[in-house]
Amino acid sequence: MKARKILVTAALPYANGPIHIGHLVEYIQTDIWVRFQKLRGHQCVFVCADDTHGTAIMLRARNEGRTEVEVIADSQSNHERDFADFHIQFDNYGSTNSEENRQLCYEFWQAMRSSGLIVERDVSQLYDPQAGTFLADRFVKGTCPNCKSPGQYGDNCDKCSATYSPADLIDPVSVLSGATPEIRSSGHLFVELEQLHEFLEQWTQSGEHLQSEVSNYLKGHFLGKPLRDWDISRPAPYFGFEIPDSPGNYWYVWFDAPIGYVASTLQWCKRNGQDLVDWWKSPETEIHHFIGKDITYFHTLFWPGMLKTAGYSLPTKVHIHGFLNVGGEKMSKSKGTFVKAATYLKHLDPSYLRYYFASKLGPRLDDLDLNLDEFVTKINSDLVGKLVNLASRSAKFVAQSGLSSSYPDDGGLFKHAAAAGADIADAYEACDYARAMRLIMELADRANPFVENAQPWVLAKDVGRLDELQDVCTIALNLFRQLVIYLAPVLPKLREQTEELFGEKIDNWQQSQQPVVGTAVQQFKHMLQRVKREDLDAMIEDGIEGDGTPSAATEQDPWNDSGEALAAEPLADTCTIDDFVKVDLRVARIVAAEQVPEARKLLKLTLSLGGDVRKQVFAGIKAAYEPESLVGRLVICVANLAPRQMKFGLSEGMVAAAGSGGSEVFLLSPDSGAVPGQRVH
Repeated sequence: MKARKILVTAALPYANGPIHIGHLVEYIQTDIWVRFQKLRGHQCVFVCADDTHGTAIMLRARNEGRTEVEVIADSQSNHERDFADFHIQFDNYGSTNSEENRQLCYEFWQAMRSSGLIVERDVSQLYDPQAGTFLADRFVKGTCPNCKSPGQYGDNCDKCSATYSPADLIDPVSVLSGATPEIRSSGHLFVELEQLHEFLEQWTQSGEHLQSEVSNYLKGHFLGKPLRDWDISRPAPYFGFEIPDSPGNYWYVWFDAPIGYVASTLQWCKRNGQDLVDWWKSPETEIHHFIGKDITYFHTLFWPGMLKTAGYSLPTKVHIHGFLNVGGEKMSKSKGTFVKAATYLKHLDPSYLRYYFASKLGPRLDDLDLNLDEFVTKINSDLVGKLVNLASRSAKFVAQSGLSSSYPDDGGLFKHAAAAGADIADAYEACDYARAMRLIMELADRANPFVENAQPWVLAKDVGRLDELQDVCTIALNLFRQLVIYLAPVLPKLREQTEELFGEKIDNWQQSQQPVVGTAVQQFKHMLQRVKREDLDAMIEDGIEGDGTPSAATEQDPWNDSGEALAAEPLADTCTIDDFVKVDLRVARIVAAEQVPEARKLLKLTLSLGGDVRKQVFAGIKAAYEPESLVGRLVICVANLAPRQMKFGLSEGMVAAAGSGGSEVFLLSPDSGAVPGQRVH
């Protein structure tokens, strides 16, 4: 595999506020992708910076009696601390207020001037007479002039996606002071973006650089008509870079912010003896931007236009993600669900959030939902019950003997998991982390029955079976190590703990393809503990802002789900306990799974309920699961269902699942530790 040269950026966090868990969706997503690329042996550089300019910083500094430079320095220190605490590892973290950024802004500006893209004209702009400043778009709220939705910002409507001037808002109000703005005229500089229309249409519609829904959105909302001129300057007073050939005017924050990607790269180049040309003007280098869908317009129209004009490389791909909801609702300070990164860290391990987000993130723009009950179940079941238990139940038995000198026969478990590495890698590459996590946990579901059946804790009591014990533990620990390598981009802390256990560095994906043998195993140390519901409750309580009094709904359940699934399938009629106990739900293990070629929806499953008890079940899960991924998995079986003769064979039960059908089917599984035959009460 040829090594790639990759430059990766994440959107620049604004210096006017703290990092919260909504921000972390993007930075964790990007960090995972970067760590994966490095693990694959590619040269991958991850740069970011604080976005520091604009009216908000100027006014905050004024209110706090400090300089803007002091305010942004404090903010950057806090941001870098939070990122580090969540194991987000930048190769360079800069600031848009740097000298490198000032120089590059002038270079871009000169190129745009020379290309005839810049025009000047007077603009009627909203002015806050109480705050004494012109109002940036995001500091005005009012009613959308297009769809009449109230509470919309001065640049675009989040209901109908219309773009407009703040002066077009109906009943505008200054966010800064609550005053009614006045209209005042001042000279502004504009980019005539329509001159780049043909290029932007070709680039956005090529099918290479954007997700299809983004391309379609741009085509339908912007590119189907002439592009509006982009207001690129702001009059004094304004915190930012003054435009050299237009004294008294400053580059708008959205001009210098994306150039901050290049400036941060330049800082890294200076420190590492590299040439910026090799990273921003070379066809050999891939450039990948990770952003949220709220800033799509800037990164897919303005920014490519700026790069094209200035002679810089265009992005290879702009990866755009959705927003984070909590309990099916937007994050809320009053409900405590607008959780700051620092607040989360007071209560929970950052590895939990990294894994939870990874299990939810796909390649599309769908919003994510953070649900308390699911969070607890997923961490305790996947990370503690399925993953860490492989090591905790075996490592202590070989602390003295070390691993076997050759890899024992494991029935093909390691070989099967090694072959799955290609699909897992493809999922990471496509930013389909949810699929990657699912594939990895399916491997864990195959590995755990081996340990359960071998029972090393029993073998350890028989001095005549110590060689067998060593072989069993060698297999269990190698399966654990293999899974940790696959999870290393998501769980860097667990990777470090595993490195300590095995006395080796985990720094290459190919290490997952070969077991380790004949080496010492260090004393096992605690890796991850189970999540407690009360820890999340305490975090939510700690995050409540406003008057400190949550609503009654929040006190009952701050993680309230949207209710869509319940509406689709309302609760059944009330039953008695006597009715319920007639249904015999049992833990079962899938010991065989195969396609039913003539059936559109069905897979044929063979379930073990322990001992010699087997049941054949036909389950409508074909669109959601590959048969080979199910073997070894624990499920919940309706064991006393009357057999039903089908044209494909006799179905002797049913497996329990949730979901709306088709590919949206989710098998129910018990926590690790449950054994086939146990009844569900």
